[in-house]
Amino acid sequence: MLLGPVLVLLLLGGAGPASAHAALASTDPGDGTVLRRAPAHVTLTFSESVGLRDDSFRVLDPGGHRVHTGEAGRADGRADTARVALPGELGEGTYTVAWRVVSADSHPVSGAFTFSVGRTSQTAAPVDTGPTEDPLTAGLHKTARYLSYLAVALLVGTAAFVALCRPPDPAPLRRTLVAAWWTLLAATVALLALRAPYEAGTGPSAALDPAALGDTLTTRPGVLLLVRLGLLVPVALYLVHAARTARADRRGGRRTALTGAVGVVLAVGLALTWAAAEHASAGTQVPVAMTSSVLHLLATAVWLGGLAALLTTLRSARPAPDAATVARFSRTALTAVTVLVVTGVYQSWRGLGSWQALTGTAYGRLLLAKVILVAVLLAAAAVSRRWTAALVTEPAAVREPGRVPERVPQPAGGPPPEAPRPEAPRATHPSRAGTGTGTGTGSALRRGLYRSVLVEAVVAAVVLGVTTVLTATPPGRSAEEAARAAVPAGGVLPASVTTIPFEIGASGSGTVQITLDPGRTGDNAVQAVVFGPDGSLAAVPELRLSFTLPDKQVGPIEADLLDRGGYWSANTVTLPLPGTWTMKVTVRVSEIDQVSENRRIRVER
Repeated sequence: MLLGPVLVLLLLGGAGPASAHAALASTDPGDGTVLRRAPAHVTLTFSESVGLRDDSFRVLDPGGHRVHTGEAGRADGRADTARVALPGELGEGTYTVAWRVVSADSHPVSGAFTFSVGRTSQTAAPVDTGPTEDPLTAGLHKTARYLSYLAVALLVGTAAFVALCRPPDPAPLRRTLVAAWWTLLAATVALLALRAPYEAGTGPSAALDPAALGDTLTTRPGVLLLVRLGLLVPVALYLVHAARTARADRRGGRRTALTGAVGVVLAVGLALTWAAAEHASAGTQVPVAMTSSVLHLLATAVWLGGLAALLTTLRSARPAPDAATVARFSRTALTAVTVLVVTGVYQSWRGLGSWQALTGTAYGRLLLAKVILVAVLLAAAAVSRRWTAALVTEPAAVREPGRVPERVPQPAGGPPPEAPRPEAPRATHPSRAGTGTGTGTGSALRRGLYRSVLVEAVVAAVVLGVTTVLTATPPGRSAEEAARAAVPAGGVLPASVTTIPFEIGASGSGTVQITLDPGRTGDNAVQAVVFGPDGSLAAVPELRLSFTLPDKQVGPIEADLLDRGGYWSANTVTLPLPGTWTMKVTVRVSEIDQVSENRRIRVER
């Protein structure tokens, strides 16, 4: 049951580097811009709050040497920004900014961009974002995450099965609880140790660095993992107490209610350590999302962990479990599935953002795969419910061979002399039950239920594997925001930058860099910079710019450019329709010499 889902997890999770969930919304200075003077700061703005690292910024000069910068901080105290101060004197040329932060749901994200001071460099420093992730570290981290999900499902689900379904002999389930507790402990320790190399994109040997571990314990993901470790201590004490209470046959309703309340509090506390570190902790409606995430995880544990407990009970119980235990789990599972559906629909809506993201993003496609698997799981559950209904309605003498009813009709003259009672046959293992008279029907029903529950448990383990990959995939909303911030195929950015070379005979050659912000329909600001043959800023007597949409016979629309002393700009140019526009630039370099060049640009809605 464990090997198959782990292989699926590694195949799905190892297809490429881990994607982070904070989309870069803007940079200041903008990517590719040329500034007249050096900026005092570099500021990044993201779609959600991000965590900063000691090496969140690396600024390289035109020669590829690292520039001494200040400590990474925030812009105006906003958690969705990252800022670093630059030295007072930056020479001319192109500078590279490589950055790496941690998104609110604990996954690292990195990138790089360039800006120039005075003029662009003939050769700029290569854009190096640093390591994205180490394959071995990533594989170990994903495996530990899956094992933690599996362990908490078994731990919470088995404990809930014992408390709610009251199996006649809970002893076989104690080994499951112990194994789940130790697995969760080991997986949490592994996640805590691997946190630093996972964020830095380095090998797992970095987990042995005490300084890196100390830094991890000051971050939100590290604190949550530490809280999870702390909660495992009272969880162990609770399990010991619950086992003693069960052996003592539970000493009264008040004691049982108190024990159940403590168990619920501990389960919610464990679930919060996941909810506060993943998708629910960032984006819209965080309090509602956190509540939904906790309920979703607990319902998953009660259902899927309960399946494993029922499977163990069906295999190990001697005598076979009574129908009442199976019926109680059937009702419990139905409630858990209802909670799963409600919370799952909400979380899907929150994560996707649009119907297009359902098929157009990796998150949406994984979600579809999970929905299909859950549908298979529900179909298997429906079969199990039919076996359960048959087992519940089976006559008592067939369910428990040799059992004498507690009450029988008595003749008026008193009971007749008791006849010798036939010895009850030994209970048969459900998977090897015979078909003899009296035992055949009950054994066949239990054998059918056992097989059905086994199918449920296997599919459930695969669902947990897909869920683990899903939690490490950017939600549809974030993916769409990242796509809007990236360069589309047509070459237009949200702040579109187009470079147009021109030549005027003996006067030489040059280029014009035109920035159209935001590069979409409606009002746009325009900035144009002219560079001479050596790449330095050049002054020209006149610069004209116009836009035409040939398909719709719109234009030319003139941009009223004004000379700002080193660059040209227009506050507003209105492009009313989306489509492929023709941008025409005319550069006059003397009283008699000018040249016009055209470029096609894509304007989105």
